[in-house]
Amino acid sequence: MARPVWSGALSLGLVTVPVELYPAVADHTIHFHQFERGTSDRIRNRRVNERTGEEVDKDEIVKGYDLGGGDHVLVEPDELDEIAPERSRRIDIEQFVELDEIDPWFFDKTYWLKPAKEDFAKAYGLLLQAMDRSEKAGVAKFVLRGKEYLCAVRAGEDVMVLNTLHFAADLRKPKDVMGGLPKLPKARPKELDMALALVDEMTAPWKPEDFRDEYSGRVEKLIKAKKAGKEITHEEEPEPSADVVDLFEALSRSVKNRKGGGGAKKQDKRQDLGDLSKSDLDKLAREQGVKGRSKMTRAQLEKALKAS
Repeated sequence: MARPVWSGALSLGLVTVPVELYPAVADHTIHFHQFERGTSDRIRNRRVNERTGEEVDKDEIVKGYDLGGGDHVLVEPDELDEIAPERSRRIDIEQFVELDEIDPWFFDKTYWLKPAKEDFAKAYGLLLQAMDRSEKAGVAKFVLRGKEYLCAVRAGEDVMVLNTLHFAADLRKPKDVMGGLPKLPKARPKELDMALALVDEMTAPWKPEDFRDEYSGRVEKLIKAKKAGKEITHEEEPEPSADVVDLFEALSRSVKNRKGGGGAKKQDKRQDLGDLSKSDLDKLAREQGVKGRSKMTRAQLEKALKAS
């Protein structure tokens, strides 16, 4: 079982619940060491004085802020420690917001929050149920590993979810990154209708387990083949996409291709709703983001899902 990366208390008004924070995401990136080609010699990174070429001990290194023109302000590590955020052990919810109001642009990392002990399960469960019923997220700040984070605390599947958020000042506007955008011509009505039809044909319930990191799988296959001394075969490069000459014709063909394939599956799933239990319908409604699902009857859930 994983160890918590943070422990403290979740605070809402006068209600305080001791909690533990666990990473909700595992890094499956395949990492490599560096070697000199033709040898078994590892390549190491060293801290070197660029003027003398000599290696410098970590304790002798200070930080420097670049002022431009070759000038720097040097800052000692203890000076930074003095102004670092307090090592608070609290997540104080400052306000609640509609979850839909938080643009995905702001989301960073995801964690699970669980009560530190079974004694606090009642208070934890009460807050969890209130968040689930209201469909709102609590906005708070907390300190993790010496850094202050903005976060959103919300209800998940029988557990609280904490998402760290980017501060607004950290986000860059498109025009600041890309410069000017080309002038976008207004779409013709029939092209827009066909584009919407394609979106509708391609719409399906969100099933994250259907999407996998194919590149990591190919890297693992490569490593196993090299370990076994086998010849490595590569897949052929896909044909380059042809330039779109007639946008409407391309959209029309795309819609027809979808209807000939997975379009019927979507309709079948809607018709199968009558076979599902209320708890299954509620779970599906949660996955599809149906508003007010907690107060709906079984019939209302089925009707809302068919309309989504």
